[in-house]
Amino acid sequence: MTRSIRPLVAGNWKMNGLKADLAISAEVAKGYDSELKASVDLAICPPASLLYVASAALVGSRIATGGQDCSPQASGAFTGEISAAMLADAGASFVIVGHSERRTLHGETSTLVKAKAQAAQKALLVPIVCVGETRDEREAGKALAVVKKQLRGSVPEGSGAATLVVAYEPVWAIGTGLTPTVADVADMHEAIRAELGRLLGKAAASGVRLLYGGSVKPSNAAELMSVAHVDGALVGGASLKAEEFLAIARACA
Repeated sequence: MTRSIRPLVAGNWKMNGLKADLAISAEVAKGYDSELKASVDLAICPPASLLYVASAALVGSRIATGGQDCSPQASGAFTGEISAAMLADAGASFVIVGHSERRTLHGETSTLVKAKAQAAQKALLVPIVCVGETRDEREAGKALAVVKKQLRGSVPEGSGAATLVVAYEPVWAIGTGLTPTVADVADMHEAIRAELGRLLGKAAASGVRLLYGGSVKPSNAAELMSVAHVDGALVGGASLKAEEFLAIARACA
């Protein structure tokens, strides 16, 4: 953890959740006690169909909500898309952009991710910009180069601690149960901080929250969250179980 940065634990529900599953966020709110509130921020990113209801239900809980993607366009004839302003209007504070599932399954480039991040910032949302390498890229020794290139292409100029979160999610670890070694995570997060310093200036980069994602669970959270420059977690499957999500938050606290 970075002592000067308040950690963030964000849950990405992905394409999971019906109205009945809002009980999960209610359980998280119930377990988000004064001790946790004093030391860690929480956010839940449900599917768009649940965003407004979840946001309304969490008013007063100090748990933020976010979208899982947004259009780079503000409005217009873009059937099926959702704008950053629409997410904000539904109560969101954050939006995930550039998740590996968007980059790989939908062919999103870093140029598009940057446009989405800029649209989010214009709508006063904080983009959670995701970066990460594949297994082949890591085994070829290209992990650092790949992630740095993604950062250069995806992060909007002029970003800072209040307008940007970066999440490192090694593609090969997402949903597989596999995680990098602590040394690998430390090296990557240090490199991300340094690259952000070159892109944004050291002062701005020093306060940007860097989240780790990729099979984060209660059993490995404490070890991962102890790594320098890891300022919280972007949680997938474990965010669909209130007690597991809260356990990861406690590891940050």
